[in-house]
Formats: sequence, structure tokens, C-alpha cells
Amino acid sequence: MPSLNLLGQALLAGLFTGGLYALLGLGLSLTWGLLRLINLANFALAFLGAYLTYHLATASGLDPFLTLLIIVPAFFLVGVALQLGFARFGIHELTSLIVTFGVTIILESLIQWIWTADFRRLETSYGRATLKTGTLFMSVTGLMGFVAAAALTLGTWAWLRWSYLGKAVRALAEDGAIAAAFGVDRRRLALLLAGLSAAYAAVAGLFIALSHTLAPSQIYAWMGVVFAAVIIGRLGNAFGLLAAAIAIAASEALTMAVTSPGWAPLVSFMLLIVVLLVRPEL
Repeated sequence: MPSLNLLGQALLAGLFTGGLYALLGLGLSLTWGLLRLINLANFALAFLGAYLTYHLATASGLDPFLTLLIIVPAFFLVGVALQLGFARFGIHELTSLIVTFGVTIILESLIQWIWTADFRRLETSYGRATLKTGTLFMSVTGLMGFVAAAALTLGTWAWLRWSYLGKAVRALAEDGAIAAAFGVDRRRLALLLAGLSAAYAAVAGLFIALSHTLAPSQIYAWMGVVFAAVIIGRLGNAFGLLAAAIAIAASEALTMAVTSPGWAPLVSFMLLIVVLLVRPEL
């Protein structure tokens, strides 16, 4: 059996990885749960954001966090443009899965064309910094990523629960016809949600660039586990997504510590199957 210190370190790593999963899944959860569109392009946008962060930080010497001032507004507009295309061609839930997978492949090809398939790493002071708590060490980038995930989760929950626009979005998801009869503009709300979803992908891209080596093919590496977290956490439920992402990542980390890394990919889907058997209404 591994030592308690190793198990604690694995749980800490799982907590931070869960934050990254939540950042990747937040936009997907919103568009799938509230717009009934499965936007796989969010994964490609996150990695495009990671590469843009890498490029801006290395070429112009910008602090990686300052690149968000450029990338987040640009991605918001990209999300709006994608939603306009979906609306123009009548894309619905099933066809959105196919169309956005095609968009993902296009973006992967674009990334590979611009930055090639070579591995790239953003070297920053953040990536080298660590904190020590007792006998445990924590990555500063992992901690910041988790804080960002928690802040965006809380902000999204508060916006959906308390603001007029958030209530309108929830009403639209519950019963679009009745919401429209009371003056809710579905088109504008859909554009806003799509823009926010893409902006969340930009934030996820920042933390991918800070904590991981980049390669275009990595776009598909986390699709399955993030999908599982989104479904287990319930569509459109920001807190549920964060809790599910942490549970999956912690389970994966403990599996790797106790057995071997090869068993970790099975964890997310085993949890998904168990949850769906217990609560099939999800």
C-alpha cells in the first residue's frame, strides 16, 4: 500500500486536475443544458487559447494572465459567430455533435498548420513555483486553476440564479414557448451563452498552457472524462460539474497511486455507468 503522504499528494493533484476538468466542461455544460447544443468545439477552442497564450507570452513577453485581456473578448466573439451559424442552418442537439466535431478537426488542423505538431512548453515563473503545506507540495498553477474554476462556477451559479438574464435563460431551457410568450428573446440569450461558453474555453486554455506540454492531438485526450463530469454533474449545473470533476480526478489520482496509471482512464466511465444505473433520469 502507498504511504499516507503519497495518498494525500494524489488527492491534492486530483483536486487541481478536477478544477481544470471543470474549466473545460463549464461551457459545454451550459450550452448542452440550456441551449440543447453539444458544442465539442469548446475543447478545440481551449487548446487554441492555450497556443495563443503560449505565442503571445513568448513572442511579446506578455504575462500569461494578461493575454486573457485579448483572448477572452476574441473568443466571446468567436462563440457568438458559431451560434449565429448554428441558428442560420438550424443545427439541433444531434447534428450539433457532428458539426462541432467537424469544427474541432478544422481547428486542430489550423493549430498544427501554424504551430506544427511539435511539442511546445510555456516556461514561466508560475510553472516552477510550488507551495508546501506540511509534508505536501502543491503547484501554484494548479492552485490558481482550481481557484479560477471555483470562482467561475460560483459566478455562473449566482448569475443564473439571481440575475434577470439568468432567470430568463433558465425559463427558456425549461419551456421555450412559454418563456417566449413572456418576452424572452431566445436568439439574444443563445448568443450570450455561446459567447460565455467560448470565453470559458479561453480561461481553460490559459491554465492548460501554464501546466501542460502542448500538442494538437491533445484536444481529444480529455473529451471522454469531461463528458462524464458534465453528465454526472447534471447539464447546466455549475456546482454539480465542479463536484463531479473533482470526484473523477481524485478517483483517477488515487487509482494511479494505488495500482497503475493504466487503470485511471477507466475510472470516469465506471463512475458514469454507476451513476446512470442509480439515477437513470440523468
